[in-house]
Amino acid sequence: QVQVVESGGGSARAGGSLTLSCTASEYTNCNTNSDMTWYRQVPGKGREFLVRIDYDGTATYGDSLVKGRFTGSQANTRNTVYLQMNNLKPDDTAMYFCKTICCRTPTCATYWGQGTQVTVSS
Repeated sequence: QVQVVESGGGSARAGGSLTLSCTASEYTNCNTNSDMTWYRQVPGKGREFLVRIDYDGTATYGDSLVKGRFTGSQANTRNTVYLQMNNLKPDDTAMYFCKTICCRTPTCATYWGQGTQVTVSS
């Protein structure tokens, strides 16, 4: 069972920065088809895809308005990914979630963390 834990959320002023972390236990036992993805969600709306980080550390961004302000990266330990958020805006206020897809031949399983809240004030 993979445990996914996000951290680093909190309050920030507009224009400020925060860095979120997501650690997935057992991720190093997953194969190279696995990945970790950042999403965010505001009440009443669906989850918005932000960035996927493949097992090899390649980051793929969605077409959201955070492109250019947010950066996804992977720690050398591979089982932790980060979301560096710069030039924060009040519209970035949301719950941020990390999804881990762990593939172990022949199947893949999806695990979600509990989320970490980010609140940006003007």
